[in-house]
Amino acid sequence: MDIKDFQTFPFTKFDKEWALLTAGVENDFNSITISWGGMGTFWNKPVVFLFVKPVRYTYEFVSRHEEITVSFYDKKFKKALGIFGSKSGRDIDKAKAAGLTPKFLEGGVTYEEAAETLICKKLLMQTLDKEKFPEVAAPFYSLPNEELAHYLVIAEVTKII
Repeated sequence: MDIKDFQTFPFTKFDKEWALLTAGVENDFNSITISWGGMGTFWNKPVVFLFVKPVRYTYEFVSRHEEITVSFYDKKFKKALGIFGSKSGRDIDKAKAAGLTPKFLEGGVTYEEAAETLICKKLLMQTLDKEKFPEVAAPFYSLPNEELAHYLVIAEVTKII
Protein backbone atom coordinates (compact mmCIF):
# COMPACT_ATOMS: atom_id res chain seq x y z
CA MET A 1 0.00 0.00 0.00
CA ASP A 2 1.25 3.47 -0.81
CA ILE A 3 1.69 5.37 2.44
CA LYS A 4 -0.16 8.37 0.99
CA ASP A 5 -3.25 6.18 0.48
CA PHE A 6 -3.45 4.92 4.08
CA GLN A 7 -6.71 5.94 5.74
CA THR A 8 -7.65 5.32 9.33
CA PHE A 9 -9.47 6.72 12.36
CA PRO A 10 -6.71 8.59 14.21
CA PHE A 11 -8.57 9.20 17.47
CA THR A 12 -9.58 5.58 18.04
CA LYS A 13 -6.87 3.57 16.29
CA PHE A 14 -4.57 3.41 19.33
CA ASP A 15 -6.88 4.30 22.22
CA LYS A 16 -9.79 1.96 21.51
CA GLU A 17 -8.41 -0.66 19.14
CA TRP A 18 -4.87 -0.86 20.55
CA ALA A 19 -1.80 -1.91 18.59
CA LEU A 20 1.34 -3.94 19.02
CA LEU A 21 4.67 -2.17 19.00
CA THR A 22 7.34 -4.65 18.00
CA ALA A 23 10.98 -3.65 18.15
CA GLY A 24 13.87 -5.62 16.75
CA VAL A 25 14.69 -8.21 14.16
CA GLU A 26 14.41 -11.97 13.82
CA ASN A 27 16.00 -13.68 16.86
CA ASP A 28 16.03 -10.39 18.85
CA PHE A 29 12.61 -8.76 19.19
CA ASN A 30 9.85 -8.09 21.67
CA SER A 31 6.32 -6.70 21.44
CA ILE A 32 4.05 -4.73 23.71
CA THR A 33 0.47 -3.52 23.47
CA ILE A 34 0.22 0.24 23.09
CA SER A 35 -2.80 2.49 23.39
CA TRP A 36 -1.06 5.86 23.29
CA GLY A 37 0.19 7.07 19.96
CA GLY A 38 -0.51 9.04 16.86
CA MET A 39 0.29 9.44 13.20
CA GLY A 40 1.23 12.47 11.17
CA THR A 41 4.06 14.33 9.50
CA PHE A 42 7.32 15.39 11.12
CA TRP A 43 10.50 16.56 9.45
CA ASN A 44 8.60 16.15 6.14
CA LYS A 45 8.25 12.40 6.75
CA PRO A 46 5.21 10.24 7.50
CA VAL A 47 5.64 9.21 11.13
CA VAL A 48 4.14 7.50 14.13
CA PHE A 49 4.46 9.00 17.60
CA LEU A 50 4.66 6.32 20.30
CA PHE A 51 5.17 6.27 24.05
CA VAL A 52 7.08 3.57 25.92
CA LYS A 53 7.75 3.25 29.65
CA PRO A 54 11.38 2.54 30.50
CA VAL A 55 10.35 -0.19 32.96
CA ARG A 56 8.90 -2.29 30.15
CA TYR A 57 11.04 -5.01 28.55
CA THR A 58 10.22 -3.77 25.05
CA TYR A 59 11.94 -0.48 25.95
CA GLU A 60 15.28 -2.30 25.79
CA PHE A 61 14.55 -3.46 22.25
CA VAL A 62 13.36 -0.04 21.09
CA SER A 63 16.54 1.44 22.56
CA ARG A 64 18.91 -0.82 20.66
CA HIS A 65 17.07 -1.31 17.35
CA GLU A 66 16.12 1.08 14.57
CA GLU A 67 13.53 -1.39 13.21
CA ILE A 68 10.07 -1.18 14.71
CA THR A 69 6.62 -2.10 13.53
CA VAL A 70 3.19 -0.99 14.66
CA SER A 71 0.52 -3.55 13.90
CA PHE A 72 -3.25 -3.36 14.19
CA TYR A 73 -5.68 -6.27 14.61
CA ASP A 74 -9.32 -7.18 14.21
CA LYS A 75 -11.47 -7.03 17.37
CA LYS A 76 -11.31 -10.81 17.80
CA PHE A 77 -7.64 -10.44 18.84
CA LYS A 78 -8.33 -8.04 21.74
CA LYS A 79 -7.68 -10.77 24.33
CA ALA A 80 -4.37 -11.63 22.65
CA LEU A 81 -3.35 -7.97 22.73
CA GLY A 82 -4.22 -7.96 26.42
CA ILE A 83 -1.60 -10.65 27.02
CA PHE A 84 1.05 -8.56 25.26
CA GLY A 85 0.17 -5.61 27.50
CA SER A 86 -0.03 -7.44 30.82
CA LYS A 87 2.78 -10.01 30.63
CA SER A 88 6.52 -9.52 30.25
CA GLY A 89 8.65 -11.04 27.53
CA ARG A 90 11.25 -11.54 30.26
CA ASP A 91 8.99 -14.23 31.74
CA ILE A 92 7.04 -15.85 28.91
CA ASP A 93 6.83 -16.21 25.14
CA LYS A 94 3.99 -13.72 24.70
CA ALA A 95 3.34 -14.65 21.06
CA LYS A 96 2.84 -18.28 21.99
CA ALA A 97 0.66 -17.40 24.99
CA ALA A 98 -1.46 -15.07 22.83
CA GLY A 99 -1.69 -17.48 19.89
CA LEU A 100 -0.01 -15.12 17.41
CA THR A 101 2.54 -16.13 14.79
CA PRO A 102 5.67 -13.99 14.33
CA LYS A 103 6.29 -12.87 10.76
CA PHE A 104 9.79 -11.69 9.88
CA LEU A 105 10.04 -8.87 7.38
CA GLU A 106 12.76 -6.79 5.87
CA GLY A 107 12.72 -3.91 8.33
CA GLY A 108 11.16 -5.57 11.35
CA VAL A 109 8.85 -8.15 12.85
CA THR A 110 5.06 -8.34 12.86
CA TYR A 111 2.50 -11.12 13.23
CA GLU A 112 0.64 -13.13 10.59
CA GLU A 113 -2.67 -12.19 12.19
CA ALA A 114 -2.17 -8.42 11.81
CA ALA A 115 -4.74 -6.60 9.70
CA GLU A 116 -2.28 -3.74 9.05
CA THR A 117 1.38 -3.28 9.83
CA LEU A 118 3.35 -0.06 9.65
CA ILE A 119 7.02 -0.81 9.05
CA CYS A 120 9.07 1.97 10.61
CA LYS A 121 12.56 3.26 11.18
CA LYS A 122 13.19 4.96 14.52
CA LEU A 123 14.14 8.63 14.11
CA LEU A 124 14.11 9.86 17.71
CA MET A 125 13.78 8.46 21.20
CA GLN A 126 13.68 10.95 24.05
CA THR A 127 12.43 10.96 27.63
CA LEU A 128 9.52 13.22 28.44
CA ASP A 129 10.22 15.80 31.15
CA LYS A 130 7.72 15.23 33.97
CA GLU A 131 8.56 18.63 35.43
CA LYS A 132 6.90 20.24 32.41
CA PHE A 133 3.77 18.09 32.40
CA PRO A 134 0.38 19.76 32.82
CA GLU A 135 -1.79 18.83 35.79
CA VAL A 136 -3.89 16.48 33.63
CA ALA A 137 -0.86 14.12 33.39
CA ALA A 138 -0.36 13.74 37.17
CA PRO A 139 -2.67 10.69 37.63
CA PHE A 140 -0.58 8.71 35.14
CA TYR A 141 2.60 9.12 37.21
CA SER A 142 1.38 9.00 40.80
CA LEU A 143 2.40 5.43 41.67
CA PRO A 144 5.71 4.79 43.46
CA ASN A 145 7.11 2.89 40.44
CA GLU A 146 6.22 5.74 38.08
CA GLU A 147 9.35 7.76 38.80
CA LEU A 148 10.33 7.90 35.15
CA ALA A 149 8.09 9.31 32.48
CA HIS A 150 7.43 7.66 29.15
CA TYR A 151 9.89 7.92 26.32
CA LEU A 152 8.62 9.53 23.16
CA VAL A 153 9.51 7.49 20.09
CA ILE A 154 9.13 9.06 16.67
CA ALA A 155 9.53 6.66 13.78
CA GLU A 156 9.31 7.14 10.03
CA VAL A 157 6.75 4.92 8.35
CA THR A 158 8.61 3.37 5.43
CA LYS A 159 6.03 0.82 4.29
CA ILE A 160 2.50 -0.34 5.09
CA ILE A 161 1.32 -3.91 4.61
